[in-house]
Amino acid sequence: MEETNKGIQFMQEGKFEEAASCFNKVIEEAPEDPVGYINFGNLLLHMNDNERAERFFVKAITLDEKAGTAYYGLGNLYFEQEDLKRAQMNYQKAIDSGLEEADVYFMQGLTLQQQEHDKLSLVYFQRAKELNPIDEAILFQYGLTLAQTDQLALAKSMFEAVLELDQTHSDAHYNLGVAILFEDKPEEALVHLSKAVELQPDHILAIDAKSKVEMLIEQSNQ
Repeated sequence: MEETNKGIQFMQEGKFEEAASCFNKVIEEAPEDPVGYINFGNLLLHMNDNERAERFFVKAITLDEKAGTAYYGLGNLYFEQEDLKRAQMNYQKAIDSGLEEADVYFMQGLTLQQQEHDKLSLVYFQRAKELNPIDEAILFQYGLTLAQTDQLALAKSMFEAVLELDQTHSDAHYNLGVAILFEDKPEEALVHLSKAVELQPDHILAIDAKSKVEMLIEQSNQ
């Protein structure tokens, strides 16, 4: 366990050679334990050595077919390669194997979202939010998917929650502004659209929406 912890610490510090040495010792000392192979696979994934990473994750699964973190590692590997079908399959295997962490549900939600399975992705984003209710990336993607499935009131509450965590989140301001427009509150929407442009001057969608809302307000005041 000590070598494993040291290896993880080295990996987080970007000391990949030292991390590899630690994980190699773990595997030598316990060649039938999947943990060493999983950690080495994660290290190789960090190093963009996808081919070898895949072999280490597969080895871990041959030792323990319920090794949820090995399936999660494979899911991440395939997601980065934009092989969404295989990513989806492995994230689901990780969940089915008992990996109950926000990250795996979030990644499965993203994978389904990118395949335009918005209603299905909602289930995973919702579970990710339950497991980690203060992660702005989870809240934002959940909000986007709620908006895409016409659940605007809930979507609005998610964007507001993101802004409670980070007032400088330009995309949250933009999407909250759009959601408020559907409530027929152009002045309130303009506040958030303007903030989005202020925070990100090249935010094309926010610039366009802001211009249209300003014209709408001007016409209504004539």
